[in-house]
Amino acid sequence: MSVKWEKTGKTSGELTFEISQEEIKLGLDQAFKRVKKNLRVPGFRKGHVSRAIFDQFYGEEALYEDALNMVLPNAYTAAIKEAKIAAVGQPRIEPVSMDKGAAWTMKAIVSVEPEVELGEYKGIEVPKQNTRVYAKDIDAELEKRRELNAELVLKKDKAEKGDTVVIDYKGTIDGEAFDGGSAENYSLELGSGVFIPGFEDQLEGHAAGEDVDVVVTFPEEYGAKDLAGKEAHFATKIHEVKTKQLPELDDEFAKDVDDSVETLDELKEKIKKELKEQKEETANDNIQEAAIEGAVKNAKIDEIPDAMIQEDVTAQMNQYLGGMQRQGIDPQTFYKLTNTNEQQMRAQFATNAEERIKTNLVLEAIVKKEDIKATEEEINDEIKALASEYNMDEKTVRNTLSDEMLTHDITVRKAMELVTDNAKQVAKAKLEEKED
Repeated sequence: MSVKWEKTGKTSGELTFEISQEEIKLGLDQAFKRVKKNLRVPGFRKGHVSRAIFDQFYGEEALYEDALNMVLPNAYTAAIKEAKIAAVGQPRIEPVSMDKGAAWTMKAIVSVEPEVELGEYKGIEVPKQNTRVYAKDIDAELEKRRELNAELVLKKDKAEKGDTVVIDYKGTIDGEAFDGGSAENYSLELGSGVFIPGFEDQLEGHAAGEDVDVVVTFPEEYGAKDLAGKEAHFATKIHEVKTKQLPELDDEFAKDVDDSVETLDELKEKIKKELKEQKEETANDNIQEAAIEGAVKNAKIDEIPDAMIQEDVTAQMNQYLGGMQRQGIDPQTFYKLTNTNEQQMRAQFATNAEERIKTNLVLEAIVKKEDIKATEEEINDEIKALASEYNMDEKTVRNTLSDEMLTHDITVRKAMELVTDNAKQVAKAKLEEKED
């Protein structure tokens, strides 16, 4: 194939390429088969005209447009590959010549990925992370578990914030009942913020058996428009007041909340280990984010073409909406539930598109410079992981994703690990001094 690439801008150029006579012939044959079945020629049954008769009546040129549409995608892809350019978006392709008996010449106006000049990406200084687990951290986690295992016991005293009251209530606006405004034997934790602002506060200081007239005003932005901004009266009867009774912090408690331990000390040790792992994971995420951000900042990248922005936005949307669909929510339902539309969603994803693209470009450049590869074993592991994540069989994943796509994801991840592993943790005060 004869291919010529001429750059006309930092991220654009003209690609001239030929479509061989062999490819054209295949395209013409396919185009003829497509039109033949509906073709009517005097003296011939519908769909039984030979190619020679067609050419005699209409001329071969009548098939050129259909034939070009059939062969152009593969020819363009091959030309891109031969020219060794990273094309993005949809090209604008125009025929230069389509002479009978000769190769067809095409010209494509193409947007390409911007060039990346890497700066320093090893030894990036990042804020020092603290992964130490303190006694107060363990105590706080124990308190959470005590709260989760607390029992509600009847209380004779007046209700306080944090207590649970069992109530009947009947709501009216201007003396008229309204939908959803009444319930019986409803358990409400005071201070939970479940009810309209002010409702729970007015039940504090009252005991079981009391009747309370609760007066509140629905917020202006309340979901039910017929209630928004209106004053409501709730005739409320308190049947019971219950308070939380926390379990004793002892060996029995430890065994109740975790059957893998026998004593409170063992539970504390296990919690310490879990918190340590969590802090280390968070620290690694913070280091990775800061290090990669530094590598991108140190790189020089030409202007990002709009085609790349749009491709990224579309990919992000497809991924997000695909996740919604796996939960049984189709796009139209999602837009209705969130009171948004496709345009608004595209605008939202476009906000950070340029930064995402720059990050990916820098990581790809590191992959190339460091000659990072993906082994067959890593590709197989990736397929297994994706199959498990999306509840698909491995064969389906293998057929859906090419080795090129899998290799890209694996090598980019390795580049991220390289940048992260080589980062230097520095006290925040020192980093701030350097920035000043």
